[in-house]
Amino acid sequence: MLTVWMFLLSAALIIIDQVTKALAVAFLKEQPALPLWEGVFELQYCENPGIAFSLLENQRWLFIPLTCIVMILLIIMLLRSDLRHSKMFSFSGALILAGGIGNLIDRIAYKYVVDFLYFKLIDFPIFNFADCCVVIGAILLFAYLLFGCKDSDFSNLKGLIFGSTSTTKEQTNDDRDQNVDHSDTAAE
Repeated sequence: MLTVWMFLLSAALIIIDQVTKALAVAFLKEQPALPLWEGVFELQYCENPGIAFSLLENQRWLFIPLTCIVMILLIIMLLRSDLRHSKMFSFSGALILAGGIGNLIDRIAYKYVVDFLYFKLIDFPIFNFADCCVVIGAILLFAYLLFGCKDSDFSNLKGLIFGSTSTTKEQTNDDRDQNVDHSDTAAE
């Protein structure tokens, strides 16, 4: 059931991303910046043919297949890994998936990504809702993997990605018993 909600959340976030970008095109393109908080935050239309911070401009041939591969791997992990039962992993995965697909749609349809959110106070590069989803999802995923994930989840994830067999709790316990037996033998 968690998987269904995760995909529904991703779909809703993709819709929000595409609607906000359509609004940016309709109301911000060829218009001066629209300050929401004078000197701090404004809406400003920008077409980004690259990735974050406009790096690697006009390299669609690289971004589209790479994004597709990452999204497919993420979907597989969300559907098949033991981590899929974790609300934090599923939520962060849904955010990353939505952001990746939202920007992928732009790259395929327009050959650039529509950006429109600008923190003028710190002169941060202009970004969009999909970028927010990816960044927040990545931060949550990193925090979960760092603080909330068990070692057995990592081994199962490694097996899923690299094709090796995953260890079960019984195998892990058997391995521990064998290590104890070896250490007892070595002490005699």
